[in-house]
Amino acid sequence: MARIAGVSLPREKRTVIALTYIFGVGLVTSKKILAQAGVDESIRVKDLSEADILKIRNILEKNRRVEGDLRREIMGNIKRLKDIGSYRGDRHTKRLPLRGQRTKTNSRTMRGNVRKTASSGRRTVAKK
Repeated sequence: MARIAGVSLPREKRTVIALTYIFGVGLVTSKKILAQAGVDESIRVKDLSEADILKIRNILEKNRRVEGDLRREIMGNIKRLKDIGSYRGDRHTKRLPLRGQRTKTNSRTMRGNVRKTASSGRRTVAKK
């Protein structure tokens, strides 16, 4: 069981994919880390040696901000925007999209899956 940055990597996956389970590490970053460590991308996590895991862990700790530190930094940035009263901070507070997207029909993920439409039941004409 390989644990890097507090995350247990899935054993059956290729190392290049398994590293993306760490918050803050995407596919491109994962490839760069493995190239720097001298580890083949196609090796499965279960086949990694302890030395390889140690190399990857050291590279991540030295060069990257991942998991808790990155989450704290992002939350701090959002809090700063809210505190200074910026437009983006206001949009964060209202849980609306903040990069100019339309909100009339889209932005379901930010607003929640709220669908306010006319009722589906048709009017029934009273029979005489």
